[in-house]
Parts: sequence; structure tokens; C-alpha cells
Amino acid sequence: MIWFMDVHNRRIRLADERREHIEMDHPEMSGQIGKIRETLLDPDVIVRSRTDPNVELFYRHYKTTPVTEKYLS
Repeated sequence: MIWFMDVHNRRIRLADERREHIEMDHPEMSGQIGKIRETLLDPDVIVRSRTDPNVELFYRHYKTTPVTEKYLS
């Protein structure tokens, strides 16, 4: 399990199962855990989920990723 801090100084956990899902189902995210950390600490935009008011979605734009320019969320 990996722990991160977000821009609001909250602890966020990334369970091993979720990390494996990210890296296996989204191979372009392999080795990109640092970008997840950056996105939580310094997002461009935070959006409240439409389906769950307790969930916030963090987005950060990256000009360069293993596949193309994109937002990491």
C-alpha cells in the first residue's frame, strides 16, 4: 500500500490491488505513480463527483506522458 497527501493535507491510500489495476489495465500508467502524487498535491482542477458527493476527482494536465499529452485524473 502506498500513502499520499493531497492538496488539503489529507492522507490518501492507494491499495496494492488498485495500483495493480492501474498498471495492468492502463499500461501507459506503468511507472507513473509519481504523477499521481503530483496530481494530488498540485491539481489543475478538483471536481466533485456527480454520483457521490463524498468523492473528489483531481485532474492535472501533462504535456508529455508515455502515450500523448493528456490529463491525469
